[in-house]
Amino acid sequence: MVILPRNIQSSIEEALKDTPVVAVLGPRQVGKSTLVRSMAPERAYINLDEEPYADTAHSDPEGFIAGLPEFVTLDEVQRVPELIPAIKTSVDRNRKPGRFLLTGSANLLLLPHLSESLAGRMEIIRLHPLCESEKAAMPGQFLQRMLDNSLEPEVKPRPLTDDEDLVNRILAGGFPEAVRRSPQRARSWHRQYLEAILEKDVREVARVQDVDDLGRLLNVLAVQTGNLLNISTLSRDLGIARATVDHYLAVLRRLYLIRIIPAWHSNHAKRLVKSPKVYIPDSGLAATLLKLEAKDWIPKRKTFGNLLESFIIQQLSAQASWTDPTLELMHFRNKDGLEVDCIISNGSGFWAFEVKASHSIGNQDTKAILKFREQTGPKFQSGIVFYTGSSILRLNDDIHAVPVAKLWEW
Repeated sequence: MVILPRNIQSSIEEALKDTPVVAVLGPRQVGKSTLVRSMAPERAYINLDEEPYADTAHSDPEGFIAGLPEFVTLDEVQRVPELIPAIKTSVDRNRKPGRFLLTGSANLLLLPHLSESLAGRMEIIRLHPLCESEKAAMPGQFLQRMLDNSLEPEVKPRPLTDDEDLVNRILAGGFPEAVRRSPQRARSWHRQYLEAILEKDVREVARVQDVDDLGRLLNVLAVQTGNLLNISTLSRDLGIARATVDHYLAVLRRLYLIRIIPAWHSNHAKRLVKSPKVYIPDSGLAATLLKLEAKDWIPKRKTFGNLLESFIIQQLSAQASWTDPTLELMHFRNKDGLEVDCIISNGSGFWAFEVKASHSIGNQDTKAILKFREQTGPKFQSGIVFYTGSSILRLNDDIHAVPVAKLWEW
């Protein structure tokens, strides 16, 4: 089996040199176990998905940790959250860097009482589904080039197969097992993946009264991927109490089944919409929930447009993880309906991204970015309008139209 390179590996290696506990977190089946075992084969390895290990760890967490080698990898640590305080105790006695390499399919920072336990002792690194640059064995430098302000106009003829290639990439998503399969077999894998998580992982990380309701909520969120999150509307449409919807959203976030992106706003901007946007983090999984196929590209253009936005957010999020993990993703929308699909900030500057499922771009496609530039003033760095063409075009002094394909060609 060919193991595709993961561009986050160097970040994990750096963290192991100076931090006692390194946790690689991400959805199930995203490649965490494969990555940590291949990069550190000499370490003792324990998979807590295996019942004998999990049972022993549950019954005596302190004794379990005390009996481990000095350097160890613990896979799927969210299955035994009682181990976290025991790891803290062990690290306080011996703070050598790289002692514990953990993986988890639930976000430990969102699990009650766990985030504080290892504060100052643990670095968290997120492994996303395979992004397109990793599939192409490319370094994934688009985001870095943008941050460096090194984009230059480039005119290229448009290949006839561009749309077909892009649609196939969107439908495939980034789960390694799904990527290796035909489209039909990938959809089957996605469905079984979701069934397994709803039946097993949900019960382990949260108290959920009705798993079927949680599944219905996930299906509705797939329809709304890339749209504003309205909890009151979800509650009414699904016939579920608002507090329950809130709880279910938290569960889906813990399991990396949804991503919430906050709205950018300032204290001086009163005409801004402050609701967050919701995404299904993997476009292939979202396409399966939406029952989309390649033949739907034209007849269901609006739905595919939202899915294209999710796909690009997926690429940017992954690239941000190894380019600069402090980068924050947001969105911008004002009460006149002008919207910038994604804002990236490093704390001192802003970069704006619009997504258009179109072969051509005009100045009218920069209106929202220009409004955002007006709001942020000198902190605005540059804007990108992604489109399905082939040339990099300068639309304004600091705004470029950029082919989607540059996300995996660089």
